[in-house]
Amino acid sequence: MAGAEVEKKPTLEMVQADGADEGCVTFVLHEEDHTLGNSLRYMIMKNPEVEFCGYSITHPSESKINFRIQTRGGLPATEALRKGLNELSDVSQHVLSTFQARVQEFKDQQDEPMD
Repeated sequence: MAGAEVEKKPTLEMVQADGADEGCVTFVLHEEDHTLGNSLRYMIMKNPEVEFCGYSITHPSESKINFRIQTRGGLPATEALRKGLNELSDVSQHVLSTFQARVQEFKDQQDEPMD
């Protein structure tokens, strides 16, 4: 069908029980696996206001993770997630920059003549 709109799945869904506070939320991350789940869990758990953070993969054939965050001190779980994602992005950028610099150093050494 030409011109038919393809329904786009959301990348992130927020699942919150009725009447639950903002500090206790389950997020569903589509098209993700342990690579993001474990590293993001680690970054979020470094926050002292986070009481619990864990994730599960519902089934090996599904590429989504359920990510649970519980906070204390009135911090919304969405803010803990946002902070964790930003910190993970910063760490990833640092690793990439360091790797690229070392690769360039190696290439430069290979071009130098041996004494």
